[in-house]
Amino acid sequence: MAAALLVTVHNSNSFRASSEAYQNPKTKLSSSPSAGNAKSLSFPPRLGPLFWPWEKVKVGPLSVSPMGFGTWAWGNKLLWGYQEEMDGELQETFNLAVRKGINLFDTADSYGTGKLTGQSERLLGKFIREYQGPKKVRDDVVIATKFAAYPWRLTSGQFVKACKSSLERMELEQIGIGQLHWSTANYAPAQESALWDGLVAMYEKGLVRAVGVSNYGPKQLIKIYDYLKSRGVPLCSVQVQFSLLSIGEEQKELKSVCDSLGVQIIAYSPLGLGMLTGKYTSSNLPRGPRGLLFRQILPGLDPLLSTLKGIAVRRGKTMSQVAINWCICKGTIPIPGVKTVEQAEENLGSLGWRLRSDEIDELQYAATNSSTKMIQNIFQTR
Repeated sequence: MAAALLVTVHNSNSFRASSEAYQNPKTKLSSSPSAGNAKSLSFPPRLGPLFWPWEKVKVGPLSVSPMGFGTWAWGNKLLWGYQEEMDGELQETFNLAVRKGINLFDTADSYGTGKLTGQSERLLGKFIREYQGPKKVRDDVVIATKFAAYPWRLTSGQFVKACKSSLERMELEQIGIGQLHWSTANYAPAQESALWDGLVAMYEKGLVRAVGVSNYGPKQLIKIYDYLKSRGVPLCSVQVQFSLLSIGEEQKELKSVCDSLGVQIIAYSPLGLGMLTGKYTSSNLPRGPRGLLFRQILPGLDPLLSTLKGIAVRRGKTMSQVAINWCICKGTIPIPGVKTVEQAEENLGSLGWRLRSDEIDELQYAATNSSTKMIQNIFQTR
């Protein structure tokens, strides 16, 4: 019950209110043959994904860091305890992330509780404008925002209007990735086609550089991919719950479908809302709705948490860094949430290294053998 309640908080809040995928490093050692018949010099091919923030991942027409940051907490008082006096540190957190090479920030038009709905978008726009670093760095920031499938958004025009409202809140001329927050196929299938047409319209009008979806399962993803393709609009990404707590058969099938279609997975909740950080126990629970969920799930996670801790100690990393790195090794772009400079610094430690294949297998075995799992988002379709 508590688990269902928490997932509903995220989305009811909304109701209320292949190597081509990676670019080469910036610096390359190479030379063309000269008159002296010198041989070309180049680095040997690297196996697997690149992990430094400046080694960007291709998502449609965009180049983004291999990890982004999520901003669900920016404006959410109910679940994350947001207060407006936090804005100064949130700005510092944003500045640090951008300086270190992170250029992907995820948000949504529904993020923020009550009168603060849309606060996450407003803050992101403000932070971009007030960033004191080089203009090129500021211009390279990619905002991925999600548009809620509210029941009153019944036409493509209303969805385009939602996109324009997000642009106004952020004071931007164009959004990096415009995403449908969830599918209505399970409860209002007639609305779904209008939302898809809305994505097409905002792309054709140049309001977004790329189009993505969120909370789509493999079957519905294929349907929207085919529809958008027929309209000349490429689907670049799908954002889903993906972590060591969320690797069921459906997520595996989705990953396979995305690989075949060339659609990038953006992994939200890579730390299981904080359960994989090692900071909480059955006797030390977070406040609010998260505590109800943690009380149900944490007792069954001993095999996974023990394995995470063991690998973290051996590697000189934190449990959070290991869990995020696992998501990257699986070919996804994780977007852990951040509220503080300290959290941003810790998450940045997930980059620049990679788990070995035996460690990846060890973690997945422990996850499979843990008796509890994270409940999947009730809005994710098949």
